[in-house]
Amino acid sequence: QVQLVESGGGLVQPGGSLRLSCAASGSIFSMYLMGWYRQAPGKQRELVASISSGGSTSYADSVKGRLTISRDNAKNTVYLQMNSLSPEDTAVYYCNAHVPAIGTYWGQGTQVTVSS
Repeated sequence: QVQLVESGGGLVQPGGSLRLSCAASGSIFSMYLMGWYRQAPGKQRELVASISSGGSTSYADSVKGRLTISRDNAKNTVYLQMNSLSPEDTAVYYCNAHVPAIGTYWGQGTQVTVSS
């Protein structure tokens, strides 16, 4: 069982920045494929960014150039740096871990609200 705990959400003005963190349990974190998803009210959950065990990253077109995913294997933590935020980024953001041969896990989510 892998536990994921997100933090760093909150209220921010348009154009502002936030950094989300996701702390994961487990001794093989470096092998996890990690991702950040988001779900806005009335919409389906969507993949925002992912990072492989080797550090390769992938982004949704809507966030390229504004959001950056990174990981610190020594701290079992994945980050999502979010810059130039707009109201369209308002959503609950979820951390996701895919553990090879074991399964996929979700965090509880953290609310991000972009509003003036």
